[in-house]
Amino acid sequence: MDIKERLVGDVVILAIRGDITMSDDGGNRVADAVRHALYRGHDHLVLDLGAVRYVDSAGLGELVQAYAAAHTRGGELKLLHVTDRINDLLVLTRLLTVFECFDSEPEVVDSFRSFVAVPADATDHGRV
Repeated sequence: MDIKERLVGDVVILAIRGDITMSDDGGNRVADAVRHALYRGHDHLVLDLGAVRYVDSAGLGELVQAYAAAHTRGGELKLLHVTDRINDLLVLTRLLTVFECFDSEPEVVDSFRSFVAVPADATDHGRV
């Protein structure tokens, strides 16, 4: 498995190529890559799974660890280019209710901007 990181605005996209399976070295490469990005101050994270052919149970656990790491530190982790095979796995394990999945990069990047800030003067509820 290979993980390439790139930045689109303030969103870190981790493009994964290869299978997400139990590794020989016992590491959690996906979760570690997410934790590393969080450590550097990035809290908008995307896992691009378009080049992932297979995810085993350990790999699924890794995705959950990555999500938990982001959530615990106040970040967001979303999935991009989820293949039919991985989508079926997420449906079967009911994890599709946990992960937000997107088909296009502009769509996932824009989803982080859907949050609308309330102006400071809006909290006085129109009082003069």
